[in-house]
Amino acid sequence: MNKNKKLLIPYITAGDPSLAATEKLVYAFEKAGADIIELGIPFSDPLADGPIIQASHQRALKNKVTLKAVIKLVAKLRKKSRVPLVFMLSVNLIYRYGVAKFVADAQRVGLNGLVIPDLPPEERTRPEFVALQNSKLNLIALVAPNTPEKRIQKIAAQASGFIYLIAVAGVTGVRAKFSQFVAPQVKIIRKYTKLPVCIGFGISNPAQAKAAAQLADGVIVGSAIVKLLETNKSFSKVAGLVRSLRQAID
Repeated sequence: MNKNKKLLIPYITAGDPSLAATEKLVYAFEKAGADIIELGIPFSDPLADGPIIQASHQRALKNKVTLKAVIKLVAKLRKKSRVPLVFMLSVNLIYRYGVAKFVADAQRVGLNGLVIPDLPPEERTRPEFVALQNSKLNLIALVAPNTPEKRIQKIAAQASGFIYLIAVAGVTGVRAKFSQFVAPQVKIIRKYTKLPVCIGFGISNPAQAKAAAQLADGVIVGSAIVKLLETNKSFSKVAGLVRSLRQAID
């Protein structure tokens, strides 16, 4: 990673408003300067997500979007795009798909990593998740504003790709400011890993993105993008938001 360049990681829910739209948005976000794109996999009870992203999951589920369909979409995307792609999903979806089959399919199509909010470090070592542990997929770890240092050390030891630092306590959503504990947490995380630290949850505009990028190595923006996509079907406006975030953090 270029130490001088901050990572921009936009999030969208796969299949909202359609899988065809998701495909176009990935290309548009890559062109707008996204370094990694996070695709949320629709789930009936998305852990850690607030009302805006929950609603996007419901819209995608109404479109009958499945994990299998999004894996097929990644294969299609890889014919034109090299931007790193990360799934954010519940461990239940992987379990239902079959852990070994999921790992094989995800690696075959060129997926780069996973954010699994309901799979803590202790669970990853269970026999049924050996295929995940042994895969080439980056297992991106979440750290909360109140995660104790000892636990951060344990999380960092297992993590790959980047560390996802939650900017606020609670679920995803648009917020006015970060937790006061974010800056100290970045310093603690950096004691235990050289992985990039990226801040997410609550970053909704270029000014907040700039402030977050000054504290860490990158920013993750989801709810603001999903909300704009819901109210404005113009992809150029949504891509414009990503472009403005890129300019702000540069």
